[in-house]
Amino acid sequence: MIPVSSFGRVATFPAARALALVATLALSMVAGTAMAQTAPPLPATYADPAKPALPPSSFQWDNARTALVIIDPQIDFMSPKGKGWSIVGESVTEQRLVPHLQQLMAGFKRAGLPVAISPHYYYPHDHRWLHEAPAETVQHKLGMFDREGALTLEGFRDSGADFIPELKAAIEDGKTIVAAPHKLYGPQSNDVMLQLRKQRIDKIVLAGMASNLCVESHLREFLERGFEVVVVRDAVAGPKLPDGDGYLSALVNFRYIANAVMTTDQVVAKLDGR
Repeated sequence: MIPVSSFGRVATFPAARALALVATLALSMVAGTAMAQTAPPLPATYADPAKPALPPSSFQWDNARTALVIIDPQIDFMSPKGKGWSIVGESVTEQRLVPHLQQLMAGFKRAGLPVAISPHYYYPHDHRWLHEAPAETVQHKLGMFDREGALTLEGFRDSGADFIPELKAAIEDGKTIVAAPHKLYGPQSNDVMLQLRKQRIDKIVLAGMASNLCVESHLREFLERGFEVVVVRDAVAGPKLPDGDGYLSALVNFRYIANAVMTTDQVVAKLDGR
């Protein structure tokens, strides 16, 4: 076993897993740029069922009550430079996530509708937690979304916690709602629902990262709080590990529980009244 120090604590990490993680990260640095520039066809397993058994949704589109919520549009999740790219990069590339988020942002801004960001930040005190689940442990060991503190922006710009360059100007336009950070997966620990309610929003178009973690958790909590939620299936992505395909697992649940599952083009058409 290899000892791994984490902010004063010492834990054990199997040598084989540590070496595998290092090798994976090294390969991702070499392949990252190529992955970002190519978009292979989606696997057949992602296709919608030819004859769905579930009934069609009763969801009705209404621009006046609708906002876009993007989860974790940050470098560590959506850029080949990010610490999580070896884990999520394949799915981000398959879904053409970043271009689709650009389309959605542009469509909502053009329609004059609210856009909210639910970001993920970890401060030094978050690294002193005494228990963690597997995905939390991975994020903490990789240093994903790390900031120097809640009251400083020192070292934030262009760090893994910063917003991806492709969306930065739109997010920082003075009109976008940037909520407090969520800490695990759902919005229970931030103010994104309060901000939306104050805009009289009860319909949400949901996009971002990661599909089976933060996106699905936000979806479930929004639904429990009385919101209607559309998930944009090609504007979310997830981890791909031997433990499972996070995007595919979430897509199954989206079909069962979201008010609607749409593509980016379908959402933009709705925004434009088509």
